[in-house]
Amino acid sequence: MQNTITEVLAGRTVEAVSGGDRLDLRLDGPVTVRVVHEFRFAAPSFTTPEEVGHFFPALTFRPTPALLALVGRTVGTARITLAGGLELGFTEGGELSVPPHAVLAPWSVLSAEGAVCAGLAGGEVQWAPPDGAPPDGARLDGAGPGGAGPGGA
Repeated sequence: MQNTITEVLAGRTVEAVSGGDRLDLRLDGPVTVRVVHEFRFAAPSFTTPEEVGHFFPALTFRPTPALLALVGRTVGTARITLAGGLELGFTEGGELSVPPHAVLAPWSVLSAEGAVCAGLAGGEVQWAPPDGAPPDGARLDGAGPGGAGPGGA
């Protein structure tokens, strides 16, 4: 599993960053990393060794200048944690960390062919079958089993 997420994401360049009720990192390929719940972004800074931003897309947000600076950067490392979180490191600096969530799917990776994988409720991670359909009927928009996404029913 670890090697697979690395193969999917490492070496790809960030083409766009968007906010709202989720964070979308559009990478070349095209591949999109979608985050619908809380995440942390640690960015290198000239004034401090590292600035850490803690974001809650469910509350709606605008990408900060540090997040927007990801455009043009390359994903250097990608890993799925043992708990089911997603961590991305960028070769030019910066780290994105998405923890697992007990009730909803906090992150997913999508390609032009459809879903690649998703961090599901409870920390489970599922990979899409080769046809690109969502894993076992999972909703990749962050909705939990009852269909309610991060914003409620």
